[in-house]
Amino acid sequence: MTPFRFKLATAFGLAVSSLRAHKLRSFLTLLGVIIGVSSVVLVGSAIEGLGNYAESTTSKAFGSESFLIAQIANVGKMTRRERAEKLRVNKEIRPDDLDYLRITTGEQMLYSPYRNRFEDVKAGELTFEGASIIGTGAVLPEIREVITTEGRFFTEQEELNKQFVCVIGTEIQEKFYGDSSPIGKFIVIRGYAFQIVGLQEKLGNAGGRSQDNSVYIPDSTFTRIIGPARSLALFARPRPESGLTMEQGLDVARVALRTRFKARAGAPDNFDFLTPDSIRAFIDQILGLIGAVVVPVTMISLVVGGIVIMNIMLVSVTERTREIGIRKSVGAKQSDILLQFLMEAVFLSSVGGMMGLGLGFVAARGLSIAFGVDLEVTPFYISLSVIVSSLVGVLSGWYPAKRAAQLDPIVALRAE
Repeated sequence: MTPFRFKLATAFGLAVSSLRAHKLRSFLTLLGVIIGVSSVVLVGSAIEGLGNYAESTTSKAFGSESFLIAQIANVGKMTRRERAEKLRVNKEIRPDDLDYLRITTGEQMLYSPYRNRFEDVKAGELTFEGASIIGTGAVLPEIREVITTEGRFFTEQEELNKQFVCVIGTEIQEKFYGDSSPIGKFIVIRGYAFQIVGLQEKLGNAGGRSQDNSVYIPDSTFTRIIGPARSLALFARPRPESGLTMEQGLDVARVALRTRFKARAGAPDNFDFLTPDSIRAFIDQILGLIGAVVVPVTMISLVVGGIVIMNIMLVSVTERTREIGIRKSVGAKQSDILLQFLMEAVFLSSVGGMMGLGLGFVAARGLSIAFGVDLEVTPFYISLSVIVSSLVGVLSGWYPAKRAAQLDPIVALRAE
């Protein structure tokens, strides 16, 4: 064993013996580090888990290969001035614009209108308030993920014939029919009886809104009972057989619409579009801001833990002044004393870090089970916690260790 490794092993043994001699004090000293590390791990896992949850729900609500075209389509808030400018510059998407896209690019692309309105829905004596009535095309399930667990989606023939058929979400099923199948039964929208032909899979919430209170009806029927649209939103994606990627499909649709709306060469688009990537980027930006604010706040407890460790180490130096004098009198160097006390501080904080890491894992797992969200503890936050807790030990232990190393052996031997 090399001299340095021998010194390190000796210092480690002395540190462990000293801490075992004062178990309660050592544990109370660790509390700040334990709480700090577990907080960092828990917050980090919550951020990662929320990111994964938001991405999965967005994929279900929006589709992974589809995009949205509208007069105004954006994520995040807009100021009134920004909205007014978009309304001034951007063209309304009308039904004849949809026909134009289908005629010019229909061999490569799939398009579906998408209109939304909140209405009360009735079945017998029961009323479901504020259901999301969605007027769309029969091709929508081919564009984005609209999966039915019972029944089917409405057909193109039903759409052409403006039939009163619908696909409902699980909240509406539970309100009106409980656990029984709703297929073939009727709900009433604006006085019109709609036959239920499909039940959509349960989606949960996205952006604070339920996705299970939807009623999908043919766009032609939507126009019949509510009226024509002033401006449509369009969901689109490349046909699978076209071999186009989503970005290439978006370019095809943009070129066609720019031609339709006579946009000048080099000028910005006079319409909006929204892709899954832009939604994910917005979610990542929000979660990044949350992490940048919350993680440093949780580390305050690590700073407090470091101050506690430094205070306890200073007390320990005072209590063991005579021991330090004896060690120096028999040949211990300043570096030996420095290493011993520094090792104690690092060992304290490292043990606290490991315990905090375990507590964070347990808490994350418990919250995952309680709220049904997968809180993922990632290697990044594990590494961050271990590194920071070790640095806390070095920084908080350096001054007491240096003070102990610089004690005069004669003065130290006289201490009581």
